Amino acid sequence: MKHTFLSTLAAATLIGGGAMADPTEITRSITDIAAGADRGDWDRVRSAFAETVTTDYTSLWGGDPATQSADELVGGWSTFLPGFDNTHHMVTNHTITPVGEAFAIAEADFTATHRIDDDLWTLGGRYAYELEQSGDRWLVTSMTMTALWETGDRGLVGIAGERAGQAN
Repeated sequence: MKHTFLSTLAAATLIGGGAMADPTEITRSITDIAAGADRGDWDRVRSAFAETVTTDYTSLWGGDPATQSADELVGGWSTFLPGFDNTHHMVTNHTITPVGEAFAIAEADFTATHRIDDDLWTLGGRYAYELEQSGDRWLVTSMTMTALWETGDRGLVGIAGERAGQAN
């Protein structure tokens, strides 16, 4: 009986302490990254990140996760993504788990479509995010993409890079 009471008390304390995580604000930060990138609103994208962010795209490209300033990350995206005619990132099915009063983790499914002329490259999978609260915002400190499927021409990435390089 004592063990059950302590377990219940501990669970209630964790749930109560984690209740500070606002799912609406966390979802907004995640959405700001995807929708902001598609619209070329780089201030919106930047506002969703902490000063330093770790990104992990190793399931798609190999290599190692990268930790860099958010300014560097967004700067790279803002020069590369315009090499596509259009991108469309759908991020859905958000699952948010509070981890203390000022930290949370989230998961979401995604579909990302990239277009040049009539050619498409579409990728689907899952993102895992780590976030910290800063004032009234929840900022992404880490995002890990797990690619589950793709269709179309992955070679569009190289073409977009060349086009973006010519534009700069």
